[in-house]
Amino acid sequence: MYAPRILISMTGALIAFAIGTYMLTGSIGTTIWQTAVSAVLLQLGYFIGVLVLVYRSARDKAKEASGGDGVKSENTDAKSAAVRVAPLNAPERPHP
Repeated sequence: MYAPRILISMTGALIAFAIGTYMLTGSIGTTIWQTAVSAVLLQLGYFIGVLVLVYRSARDKAKEASGGDGVKSENTDAKSAAVRVAPLNAPERPHP
């Protein structure tokens, strides 16, 4: 998810929504509050989408570190194989 592209897309969608709402209702007040509600819902959806991507990435890294499902790393040199992935909710500990 590339943030500037999402921002431009959401702005375009809100403009189209506002034009459509104004054409249907003929009221500037109704158009403004309905567009504001739509903007909040779009932001909520974007936020949830980012959370899902972060969760999946952390889950996949944890599986890869534990060797859970046999997922191979793209970078297979010895140095990257020795890197440990700490869980997101655990405090950082120095490596021995």
